[in-house]
Amino acid sequence: MDDISAKFSQYQEAIERSNIVSKTDINGIITFVNDEFCKLSGYTKDELIGQNHNIVRHPDVHPSVFKNLWDTILAKKVFKTIAKNLTKDGRTIYLNTTISPILNSQGDIEEFVALRHDVTQIIELNMQLMQKEAQLISINENLEGIVHKKTSQLQELNKNLQDIVKSEIAKNEQKTKLLLVQNRLASMGEMVANIAHQWRQPLNELSIILFKMKKCMQKDKSFENVYEKGKHIIQNMSNTIEDFRGFFSDDSFLEKFYLNQAIENSLLMIRGTFEKEEITIKYENKKDTEIYGSQSQLMQVIINILNNSKDALKENKISKKYVQICTKITAKTAEIYISDNGGGIKDEIIYKIFEPYFTTKHSLKGTGIGLYMSKLIIDKFMGKLNVKNTKNGAKFSIILPLKREKNGR
Repeated sequence: MDDISAKFSQYQEAIERSNIVSKTDINGIITFVNDEFCKLSGYTKDELIGQNHNIVRHPDVHPSVFKNLWDTILAKKVFKTIAKNLTKDGRTIYLNTTISPILNSQGDIEEFVALRHDVTQIIELNMQLMQKEAQLISINENLEGIVHKKTSQLQELNKNLQDIVKSEIAKNEQKTKLLLVQNRLASMGEMVANIAHQWRQPLNELSIILFKMKKCMQKDKSFENVYEKGKHIIQNMSNTIEDFRGFFSDDSFLEKFYLNQAIENSLLMIRGTFEKEEITIKYENKKDTEIYGSQSQLMQVIINILNNSKDALKENKISKKYVQICTKITAKTAEIYISDNGGGIKDEIIYKIFEPYFTTKHSLKGTGIGLYMSKLIIDKFMGKLNVKNTKNGAKFSIILPLKREKNGR
């Protein structure tokens, strides 16, 4: 009997040293705790004995857990769980817990014995692993988002780069084209200067001849009219030559002049050619106004547009050919509209006609510089030169600002 008691004591000591042991009565009041329980919980035996076991309960644990515990052990069954407890100093610990009911000889519950193992480190490591896993998942999701975002940015950058390359290529082509135009204009400037020099003397001589003829025909009134007309044409030719020189030297004479006078002078220059081609000129000049700029250069524009109309009417073999000129004066602009019944300009090229060296005429009949120069001249006026097709033909519009002085006001 003594031998059995001794062995029992050894078993009890072995269990207490390797486990965290506590006992409670049937109401959950602590009746025994071993040294390991005190060491882990931070309480002394005196602080624990006689207290309800919920002294180490963690506030995070849901009440349903304890209901399940009591339902199990009161049914005389063993309850196993990983219990989350709170130490005296407020630390959270996790214990692998087995609670067993102890029955008396009649089979009634006498007390409860709980054996525990500290698994706090394992649980905390597992929680850290779970956090790391969640972080890795989040990082992976963020990485996918970053990759997608960067891919989209790269695609957009690539698209923008392609657009920039195309734009730069277009700019370089335009610069090359403009450089070619400038070189050709410089050459034309030299040529016009030479022509002006060569023409000036013959024009002067022609003027002298006309004057001598007038003296010889003093009593002939009809010749007087022819003389005045010839003198006017010579003067306009001289002014036109000077204006061409001024255009290329950028040293044009600026003045105030009347709009209708510029139009009428232009018509005087081309009227004979138009009559020969049987082209009727319809001119409406109900109102007039002063313009500031180069009158002869504006005449160049008008004459150039009229000559283009003449060529279109002739080329398309229109039976009843006409050109209509009308003006409109507003508070801020003077507007000239020149239209014809020559059939219009093809839609696929109408936007090109103000480009340098673009022409629909045979190379022997046109250089493609006229409308380009006209556009440059109207730009100097700070105005606009446009064209559109109407039912019968093309319609050019020249929009000029009013009250522009040298200082821009």
